[in-house]
Amino acid sequence: MRKKSLKYLYKSNKKLSSLFSKVSKLLLIGCLFSSPIIAIPLNTSSLIRDNPKEVLDEVWQIIYREFLDSSGSYKPSEWISLRKELLSSKYENAIDSHNAIRNMLSGLNDPYTRFLDPKEFLEMRIDTSGELMGVGIQISSNNNEIIVIAPIEGTPAFKAGIKPNDVIISIDNKSTEGMSIDKAVKLIRGKKGTRVDLGLLRENKLINISLVRERIEINVVDSRLNKSDYGIDIGYIRLKQFNANSAKEMSDSIKYLEAENVAGYVLDLRSNPGGLLESSVEIARQWIDQGVIVSTQTKDGIKDVRRANGTALTSRPLVILVNEGSASASEILSGAIQDNTRGILVGKTTFGKGLVQSVRALSDGSGLTVTIAKYLTPKGKDINKYGIKPDIKADILIKDGIKLQIDDLATNKDSQYIIAETALFKKIADQKRNTSYRINNPNLKYALIN
Repeated sequence: MRKKSLKYLYKSNKKLSSLFSKVSKLLLIGCLFSSPIIAIPLNTSSLIRDNPKEVLDEVWQIIYREFLDSSGSYKPSEWISLRKELLSSKYENAIDSHNAIRNMLSGLNDPYTRFLDPKEFLEMRIDTSGELMGVGIQISSNNNEIIVIAPIEGTPAFKAGIKPNDVIISIDNKSTEGMSIDKAVKLIRGKKGTRVDLGLLRENKLINISLVRERIEINVVDSRLNKSDYGIDIGYIRLKQFNANSAKEMSDSIKYLEAENVAGYVLDLRSNPGGLLESSVEIARQWIDQGVIVSTQTKDGIKDVRRANGTALTSRPLVILVNEGSASASEILSGAIQDNTRGILVGKTTFGKGLVQSVRALSDGSGLTVTIAKYLTPKGKDINKYGIKPDIKADILIKDGIKLQIDDLATNKDSQYIIAETALFKKIADQKRNTSYRINNPNLKYALIN
């Protein structure tokens, strides 16, 4: 079983946002967390100031204070000894110290904790307006393999048929064996209109795909009213990512469909790779009126519990569609819905990314992404590497070799949606049977005529 890793979004930036206000493309849960400060000997003497050792020591300090070890590779005593060794070494320039930092971090065995030089750090900043540059693919690294998390809907990668868990074995005929994520990102990125060739391994079959890089505008939420075969109106909402606009767009969609008096909802999170943690919490509060949404736990056991706040926009029956491309913030929302028995999950087991990263800006303009916590579902489940299992398993059925297209989603061609619709109808029927009818209650008329 492959160890699931972190996604990457390829894009350009028009501006450099505040270093502590937005997420990096490296994060599936892109919220910046405040971590506990542990008293340690800082030792930032003049011996390491204003030279390449300063940044190296900054990184060491951050890891010592905040790093959450999920692999068992981190030993505090060894880390302290390593510091003495590193600071006693000689570094001619920033390149030397940056290489030493990368070697230091490689021993943590955490693909999410990574150093970026000033140029890389500038490139990885996300403009959360939803505009991306590239081929629209999100990747991770595991055991010397570059793995696809999911293509972004409507992008060159999506249109070319790239799928979750495809292994990228070459980029423009260069082997990716042992290649770092940074190197892979640089090779796949490029100017608009230029071409990049990817070699993919899918179920032991080699596939070569040529993509043209382009600027992509992402519409985060799609919604519509579906007339079901059961004679009821269903509110269908597809959420593609959790960015700064997602909560508002979701709210607008729910309010519109509530005004249309839909009987229930199907919320589609398939191939949604996640995004902002705050966005997932805000959206969960639109569906859940009471209860825990998610909790995060640091290496010292300190928990931050996020709860619903009585502001749900609807209480109508809900079914959520998930698959192996539903990750991170998608799993927060799915776990909250499932554990609070607010709705039913239909589809396939989710990606399984339950670690929280934070972005740190360093003194020389470089940056660090560091794993600082793990998140738990309301019932305390740690889903990292394992994912969330749906209540009802469902696969996409391919008829006559014809693949499901974007326009086929939530139609009779979408086998997972059909199962979700059936599950929703049963929930609606159960809700009606369990409704209590009392004298002077507005539901009395309904009870008498049904």
